Amino acid sequence: MRRFAVLSCGLLCLILISAAHAQAPGQMEPNPPAAELHFKVVRQLTRIASEFDGVMGIAARDLAGSDRFEINADSIFPQASSIKIAVLIELLRQAQAGTLKLEEHVEWKRAQVVGGSGVLQHFGDGTSALSLHDLAVLMIVLSDNTATNLVIDRVGLDNINRTLDRLGLLHTRLQRRMLDAEAQRAGRENLSSPREMAQLLALLYQGKVLDAAHTAAALEILKYAKETPLRRGLPANVELADKPGSLEGARCDSGIVMLAGRPYAISVMTTFANDSEAAERAITEVSRILFDYFQRMAKSNALGVRVP
Repeated sequence: MRRFAVLSCGLLCLILISAAHAQAPGQMEPNPPAAELHFKVVRQLTRIASEFDGVMGIAARDLAGSDRFEINADSIFPQASSIKIAVLIELLRQAQAGTLKLEEHVEWKRAQVVGGSGVLQHFGDGTSALSLHDLAVLMIVLSDNTATNLVIDRVGLDNINRTLDRLGLLHTRLQRRMLDAEAQRAGRENLSSPREMAQLLALLYQGKVLDAAHTAAALEILKYAKETPLRRGLPANVELADKPGSLEGARCDSGIVMLAGRPYAISVMTTFANDSEAAERAITEVSRILFDYFQRMAKSNALGVRVP
């Protein structure tokens, strides 16, 4: 017993000496200022999500580094029109594969018009045919639901989901055409999570979904000017390639912020919202906070000093 006590005391002394060495001045692992700034942003985003009257999810990915922000990032949200990003990607993938041509014209009739359609509802019945490229522009820029359904019918709903499967996005799903009331009553919504939508945009930006020419075409269409919650959180001179979505009780917006030197993918989703305007304001606030963070990182060295 005495020998055991001596050994125990000696071991305790060694532990205390080691701890003292580990904590001695000059020996501690420094906490980088950038890590502290990152932690503060996480706290801000967590506060916004927790105080939101409903459910909010956030994901942001640094496309020039390794920074990530994720709050409820794996929760599944209805996408509304944000799912049109996946539709656009499949259209361009098939164009790249030669399955279709973007110059191909599609005829349509008034019987195909659904709610949420922009200019198409004012065209003559059966008097017009638009190219797939032009339908894609209407789908993204004006969020025209009739144009979207025409594109979905041409590329195939199942093909869109198969492409998402190949990209490893197993929770991002197109389950119905736009404004299919029967499908909505049955609970079939178009779905994704903040993490998967940010991942899809990152893969697109990095050229891992389409070749260079079709990647540029996708980003060009997504960058066309439109009023969105993410856009309102950014300076006017910073390009944004995004697609928002809105349904009663749900608001979301996903895109790529083309910040010089520090581009990033961002996806903010809300649901169970009592106040749709408040939901959009919350998305804008998240957009503003993340832009401020990434802009600081783009303009500073590792210690936070602004560089020329």
